[in-house]
Amino acid sequence: MQNIFLSDCDKPKEECGVIGIYEKNNINTAVLAYYGLIALQHRGQESAGLAVKNDGIITCYKEMGLVSEVFDSQILNLLKGDSCIGHVRYSTTGESFVTNAQPLVVKYKNGTIALAHNGNLVNAHSVRREMEEQGMIFSTSIDSEIIAMLIAKNYRDDIADAIVKTMDVIKGAYALTIMTNDELIGVRDKHGLRPLVLGRLEKGYVLASETCALDTMGAEFIRDVKPGEIVIINEEGIRSVQTNAEEKSSCIFEYIYFARPDSVIDGISVYTSREIAGRILAKEQPAEADVVICVPDSGTPSAIGYAKESGIPYAIGLIKNKYIGRTFIQPSQEVRETGVTLKLNPLKEAIQGKRIVIVDDSIVRGTTSKKIVQALRDAGAKEVHVRVSSPVVTHPCYFGINTQRQGELVGASTLIERIKEKIGADSLGYLSYEGLLESVGSTGKGYCAACFNGNYPVVISEECDKHMFERR
Repeated sequence: MQNIFLSDCDKPKEECGVIGIYEKNNINTAVLAYYGLIALQHRGQESAGLAVKNDGIITCYKEMGLVSEVFDSQILNLLKGDSCIGHVRYSTTGESFVTNAQPLVVKYKNGTIALAHNGNLVNAHSVRREMEEQGMIFSTSIDSEIIAMLIAKNYRDDIADAIVKTMDVIKGAYALTIMTNDELIGVRDKHGLRPLVLGRLEKGYVLASETCALDTMGAEFIRDVKPGEIVIINEEGIRSVQTNAEEKSSCIFEYIYFARPDSVIDGISVYTSREIAGRILAKEQPAEADVVICVPDSGTPSAIGYAKESGIPYAIGLIKNKYIGRTFIQPSQEVRETGVTLKLNPLKEAIQGKRIVIVDDSIVRGTTSKKIVQALRDAGAKEVHVRVSSPVVTHPCYFGINTQRQGELVGASTLIERIKEKIGADSLGYLSYEGLLESVGSTGKGYCAACFNGNYPVVISEECDKHMFERR
């Protein structure tokens, strides 16, 4: 029986997580934000950072590594302030260096702003080139700095006006938390591609990528930030500025894989949507089997749903070493090739001599699926039937998920029967696109599903490339 090493190349890469806290007279908002970032750690494990505001002065600390590795009690005790923004990163643009870690702090004529960004701009190259021609100097290779610099450039007397002008220039996906000398601001792109929620503390407010962060910090969920909305928080309360939003196109992969199952995004429970997807998958792709297992952890709710609908018992068939973490989020090919892996160990007692249905959330390149199938056979499985609780991934994403090379996607050029042969399964079945929409209660509108159908909500130009600034 062999262990399975899940390399990071066989899953969509994570995006980022952002947080913001405004709580007047609480100088320990950084500690609260620290716990919120730990709750969002699944959204990026490359770097972490916090910026705090105290008496109008913004201080920032960021480093490479997990939240618990970057911050300790000594550092947090130095980060005093009643406002704070934070960030966990997976690099969708720019190299993996601490220089590119966030939050970013930018000085302008009348003060300082700090910014944390989840998403990806599709016109970053042309905007940056134009700004450089105007004499602006950039210190990072990330598109987030473009947003910060544009806001600083446009900032006169009204921060909302500066942000509106910036939103008219940038195109793509962004959920932002911004801190000025006296305000906390949340911004969601005009399509609502990336999630952002608003919560209430006893004496203040919280902005976060997911509701699970609010739960961790003891904040009460108020609502989702609307597509195209700017939420401004200060000592007078909350002010909302609604820009001209486009047709809502929230990322449907949040429900399939990225978000934590205990989060609620745009009113929909992530766990419930995944379980419903599993139930629909069982109807669409039945199998004669003795047991249903999952690829942990994001595939678990769908496997439970598949088992409930099919009547086939659910069992734990793969044990995950939780102390390794989501190492497939590590971005570089060099890291993959040196064996930084996520280990799964087959549970022989649940597998030997049985016909297995194994439910996974997605197959991007197929390399890990092949290893899992072989490991289950080595553990004694009679048959291995692979079921996927999402449609075939056929197109790259340019909005903050690093699957940008279509040639690397096994579903882009390979028929399902060939994929089945490649991974060595006895059968292979995917959830239909219609079934996916049903799992989130949609009839076809409200979501970006371009990775499945190629219908991008924003025009994609040839400049879109994760490495667009790294080759400069």
